[in-house]
Amino acid sequence: MDLPGEGQGLALVPGRECGSCSLCCILPDIAEFDKPANQPCRHCLPGGGCDAYAARPATCRDFYCLWRIDPTLGPEWEPRVSRMMLYAQGAQLTVLVEPAAGAMWREAPYIDLLEERARTLKADGGYVVVYAGEDVAVLKG
Repeated sequence: MDLPGEGQGLALVPGRECGSCSLCCILPDIAEFDKPANQPCRHCLPGGGCDAYAARPATCRDFYCLWRIDPTLGPEWEPRVSRMMLYAQGAQLTVLVEPAAGAMWREAPYIDLLEERARTLKADGGYVVVYAGEDVAVLKG
C-alpha cells in the first residue's frame, strides 16, 4: 500500500505550510551535510527556513513531511503541535519524535493512528518505526 504522496505524484494539502517548523532540519540525520539526528542542520535558520535553500541536496529538495501531503492527518499531527515528523518510505512509515517529547507518541490520539497505519501497512510487509531520541519502537500491526 502506498501512503498518500508516496509514488502517486505529490500533491500538497492546501493551507499546510512549513511556517516556523524546522523539524525536518533537526530530527533526521542528513548525510550530505554530515548532520547527525536530533541536531539542527548548519543551514537551518532560526524561525524556519534554510540559508542553502537554492542549492539544497536532493535529500532535502525531494522531502515533504507526511503532514503536508496526507489530508487524512488531522490538525493534531501538525509537527509544531505533535512534536513529530512523519514520512513514508514504501511500505514503511517513519516517525521522528523530538527527544524532549519523549513518549508522547504513545498517547492518544497519536498511538491510535500509528497502530492503525501499522495494521494497514502489514498487508504489504510494512510497519511503523518510531525514533524518539535514543529509543526505537517498531509497530508491526
